[in-house]
Amino acid sequence: MSLYQTIVVGTDGSKSSMLAVERAATIAAAVDATLVVGCAYYEDQATASESFRKDSVTVLGDDPARKNLDAASELAKKVGVKNVEAEVRAGSPVEALMALVTEKNADLLVVGNRGINSLTGRLLGSVPADVARQSDCDVMIVHTVD
Repeated sequence: MSLYQTIVVGTDGSKSSMLAVERAATIAAAVDATLVVGCAYYEDQATASESFRKDSVTVLGDDPARKNLDAASELAKKVGVKNVEAEVRAGSPVEALMALVTEKNADLLVVGNRGINSLTGRLLGSVPADVARQSDCDVMIVHTVD
């Protein structure tokens, strides 16, 4: 039995997040784990503006979120993952990822490093830093941007 049975990875459709998906998929395929790909979205511009972060891509509406998930799921299957689940959640990326980790009883959460080394990220927090602090499972922060 593998150390990792369920791996959660988040995507916002960006090149950076797709690199994190690819890395998570590579691990999931190697250990025959379930890969849960999640995408958070905001229901309207006002809600997005309240939670705006320079380090993240804002996904407005569940249609773009589902398109992001389709692309990420296809990539994961190409890498060799047998069991891919796609989950869309309204709210901030951190809230969505933490909910998925809890709901799916994940063993590993994979995120990209976008924003973690920015001034804004250091002062206000970033998605990777925030999930690393809040997660109850292992967190892998993939180097996806310089």
